[in-house]
Amino acid sequence: MDLRQSPTLNAVSEGARARAAGRPKDACPYPANSPQRKAWLEGYDGTPSEDGPDLPMTDA
Repeated sequence: MDLRQSPTLNAVSEGARARAAGRPKDACPYPANSPQRKAWLEGYDGTPSEDGPDLPMTDA
C-alpha cells in the first residue's frame, strides 16, 4: 500500500501549515493557475474553492 499523499493533497497541507505559522497568503510557492497553487490556497483558506454553500436540510 502506498502511503504517500498526492501532490495536491500535500499542497493543501502545506497551505494550512503556512497559515498556522503566520505566513502571508502570497507566500504560496506554486505557479499561477497550477492545480497545486489552487490546492495550497484552499488549505490556507480552510475551504475548498469549489465547495458551494450548505443548503438547508429538507424533510423527505
